[in-house]
Amino acid sequence: MNALLCYQGALLVRSQRWLPAVILYAVFLAVGVQGGQPILDSLAYSAAALLPVAAWLVRICVTNEPPAARSCSAAAAGPGRAHLASLLAAFLAAAALGTAAVLVVTAISDAASTDSRVPVPRLSAGAAGLLAMLVSALLGTALGALANWPLLRTAGRAVPVMLLGALLLLVTTGSPAQSVLTDLTTGSREGTVPVPLGALTGALAAAGAAVWAACALSSRRS
Repeated sequence: MNALLCYQGALLVRSQRWLPAVILYAVFLAVGVQGGQPILDSLAYSAAALLPVAAWLVRICVTNEPPAARSCSAAAAGPGRAHLASLLAAFLAAAALGTAAVLVVTAISDAASTDSRVPVPRLSAGAAGLLAMLVSALLGTALGALANWPLLRTAGRAVPVMLLGALLLLVTTGSPAQSVLTDLTTGSREGTVPVPLGALTGALAAAGAAVWAACALSSRRS
């Protein structure tokens, strides 16, 4: 699996198809996050923007190989393992992007509540932001796994499903993404740092189920 993961990571880096996703995320942060803003609000915004980017990175990874190369990878390691490696590569890329965003946002934001009256511990806020980014990366990976090959084969179907799915995950009550964003914004108003372990557990379960389904179906359709 390590060799497959390294192979998929190298494909992602060399393809440079990740550039639009990363640039778009950077633009979102540049527009929505300014120095001196409340730290928890800025982390919530950054985590929300990461979710569709994570799904986009999944699409890049699962479509990077030409059909012939994909067949060779599937024949050598098994279609399920080959597909799993592409999903893991996308997740790790999204997690790394989210971690970088947390470091920047934590450094430039105001460590205080929304009304600037209550101080907020910067390190604790950064840790909460990392958990929120992990939730977004997991859910984005789950969405990308279900909205691309082998379940949806054409971009005309996959892209709208990813966009709609990302929106629903961010606004639907009960979604781990909506839950963690609510925790961060509420914590910002009250001057308390949340620990969104429930949202993280839900995101892990959703990602595990989605990845398992995609890998199982890839074995049947290869």
